[in-house]
Amino acid sequence: MALIPTTILTGFLGAGKTTLLNRILQEDHGHKIAVIENEFGQENIDNEILVQDSNEQIVEMNNGCVCCTVRGDLIVALSKLIQQKNEGKLSFDRVIIETTGLANPGPVAQTFFVDEEVGTYYMLDAVVTVVDARHGMQQLDEHEEAQRQVGFADKILLSKTDLVDAEAVAALRARLTRMNPRAPISAVDFGKIAISEVLDLKGFNLNAKLDLDPDFLRAEEAEHEHDHEHEACDADCTHEHHHKEHGEHGDHAPHVHNHHHAHHSDDIAAFVFKSTRPFNTGQLDEFLGGLVQVFGPRMLRYKGVLLMQGADRKVIFQGVHQIMGTDVGAKWGENELRESKMVFIGKNLPKDIFIQGLEHCLV
Repeated sequence: MALIPTTILTGFLGAGKTTLLNRILQEDHGHKIAVIENEFGQENIDNEILVQDSNEQIVEMNNGCVCCTVRGDLIVALSKLIQQKNEGKLSFDRVIIETTGLANPGPVAQTFFVDEEVGTYYMLDAVVTVVDARHGMQQLDEHEEAQRQVGFADKILLSKTDLVDAEAVAALRARLTRMNPRAPISAVDFGKIAISEVLDLKGFNLNAKLDLDPDFLRAEEAEHEHDHEHEACDADCTHEHHHKEHGEHGDHAPHVHNHHHAHHSDDIAAFVFKSTRPFNTGQLDEFLGGLVQVFGPRMLRYKGVLLMQGADRKVIFQGVHQIMGTDVGAKWGENELRESKMVFIGKNLPKDIFIQGLEHCLV
């Protein structure tokens, strides 16, 4: 049986997750979606759609979607849905899990990799995070949960952009990109967005696709050059070190290329490692294993396409916290630039330790 693709929909309180869900539950998009709403809070699904009878946990919508409200264990809810599907009582071909506004999506995502039964029936497709353009800056300043939701995202939907000016939207976009350069950002107007922008994003697929925001890469490269103004570098230089001038925690990722954004130095931030020199397989395995053991709880998402010594195929790896997966990818193309490219998104990760350690693993 094909695995059921599952989307985690997250975002801070009032960001507009529920508005988006209400549209999904009513629009005629041809998908049979089971929505798991794992709270009964202030902002749950419209009362008009849901019959809030305490015994009735699963309600079928006119468009074929199913809404399931869960106060308890997510694994129990997923198991119950699959049981009813197998018995022919329910029909759905995908799942959306709405987390509470204060939730950290990490444990929800990990469920799909650590729970055997869940992994037998479901496949995590992506984490989609809704960010409120009007209150997003303040929420990111004040709440680590809001930062984590951004760091975990495969896609960011920006709501309420009509309530702020273009400059404020641009500043928020730039900040989100520094925190998570691998998540494309789309504006969403009162929940109106093509369903293709939410489903089948394949954010957790082990594939060679590692799209990073070009503005972020330009900023990284500019910083790289700045750091080497007074150093002689060879053609193979992969150094991306930054000096201790970014504040007392000089080795912390949040202060990377934040020259113009000193007032928003986020705990959660991203950095990239690139090199055209191949990795020594044994050394890299050992180093990555050590990184995950030591820094796993602070590593939200990480992904890479790797050039390995003596291998004609790409190696792809990605992870969530301490759970890391690798796979052998396609062959390197004849005219393709053979280059390792890795991105790490995490909380106060010591960039220098990561970069220097990775450099030591190069052949």
